[in-house]
Amino acid sequence: MEEEAENKPPLAAGALSPPSPQPPSPPQPQPMQGGACVGPRVRAVPPGDERERLLCPDCGYVAYKNPLIVVGSVATWGDNILLCRRAIEPQRGYWTLPAGFMEERETTAEGAAREAWEEARARIAVNCLLALYDLPRISQVHVLYRAELLSPVISCGPESQDVALFGWGDIPWSELAFPTVRWALFEHRARRGLTHFAPAAI
Repeated sequence: MEEEAENKPPLAAGALSPPSPQPPSPPQPQPMQGGACVGPRVRAVPPGDERERLLCPDCGYVAYKNPLIVVGSVATWGDNILLCRRAIEPQRGYWTLPAGFMEERETTAEGAAREAWEEARARIAVNCLLALYDLPRISQVHVLYRAELLSPVISCGPESQDVALFGWGDIPWSELAFPTVRWALFEHRARRGLTHFAPAAI
């Protein structure tokens, strides 16, 4: 995907780029005077907040629990689509797209490429955003890209029992692991041949 270039003056020849600012580390529980802090164990509304959180009554540390971001791709080689049979729960033995939880300090596209490698030893070129699914029931956001395999050579990563390239008519529809897999596959098919489109969303 193309991104707008930031309007910054070029660096002089030989100059080093300034280091990227790092996000501040979250506060950690502090030991109590005369003893160790036990840690977050009470649910209450912290000062300055409006929601109940898990916190430590000794030091005031708040253990925030925020939604998780899942990143992945509908990756193709020609007309065939890469699917992975899960070797882990939930839905062990069922087929899914290469996808998983985003890691720290990576973009969503980088995460999608990493997941393709970890689950199917697949090298992919991420194309464009295909779908963005908000799933408040399970406190997750799924970010799925359209991508192309750089090679048809694939093999199982540690989280996969099997990996395969499926034509549309051969996809094991009754054995798909999650509803989002089916949604993304149909969104991908509906956008075949298109280079510019709005991503699907729920």
